[in-house]
Amino acid sequence: MTTTTASAPTGEQYVLTHGDAHAVITELGAALRELSIGGVGLTESYPEDSPPPFCSGIVLMPWPNRIEDAVWQLDGVPQRLSITEPERNNALHGLLRYTAYRLVERTESTVTLGAVVFPQHGYPFHLDTTVRYELVSDGITVTHSVRNLSAATAPVAIGTHPFLAISDVPTEELELTVYAATRFEVDARLNPIREIDVDGPNYDLRPGRLVRDLELDDAFGGLITVDGVSAVLRAPDGREVRLLQDDNHPYVQVFTTRDFPKNGGTGLAVAVEPMTAPPNAFNTGVGLHWVEPGQSWTVGWGIQYSR
Repeated sequence: MTTTTASAPTGEQYVLTHGDAHAVITELGAALRELSIGGVGLTESYPEDSPPPFCSGIVLMPWPNRIEDAVWQLDGVPQRLSITEPERNNALHGLLRYTAYRLVERTESTVTLGAVVFPQHGYPFHLDTTVRYELVSDGITVTHSVRNLSAATAPVAIGTHPFLAISDVPTEELELTVYAATRFEVDARLNPIREIDVDGPNYDLRPGRLVRDLELDDAFGGLITVDGVSAVLRAPDGREVRLLQDDNHPYVQVFTTRDFPKNGGTGLAVAVEPMTAPPNAFNTGVGLHWVEPGQSWTVGWGIQYSR
């Protein structure tokens, strides 16, 4: 089923159902706008007549996070991107965040959306990208694919921006565990300086921390997953929302805000973002994947609910 609201700033809304699982994917940014099982929201949702707050649920392509000063080097030649985070003078979250994705394939429980990255200033490559959402009994699986239509090898990194939740429990009472051994120390503009071991309770999330105690906008590495689980959001009654990442996603960003729109006001929310590369990868090369001409690259992640 597809619903369309003329005024919806995120375009068409693709509604997926599977048993008591429900999801809504938007045309704009191929965003995961809603995900619930048995009426319990597993991600922060937002109204259909609202743009995605804090990039909630959108696909980050062909890079997640920041490129410092919106400049990187290609074969010794500076590539200058548009500055999309003017307060920090960076290029943020790729080139498709305001793109309308086309419908590729549709079933009751799946949708595949596609978008093209055209050659442009700062990124002279031509990519055909897709993202496939499949709703399953205990959550959702997401598969990204990028095909290089260029004559030259293209640098690519992929991320997504879900805000995890257990909607019948205040976010302040939820505990977050992230199985990461390192973090990226950043400067005042949130650009990485170096990768270091997690140190102390502010950054070592492996034992679990209450979300109300966190103030983070940080990338983590050194993930050690069990059955693909990289992070867990846990309710006091033991229910869990788990973030799943394949081997192509060795990094995760954790972002907390107390200004997420909720119930006519604002409240605490936590984004746990799977990434194939850390911030500023176009400059550091860390985690950056180079796709050969005519070749494709496929990666995946998911959200799982244990009730």
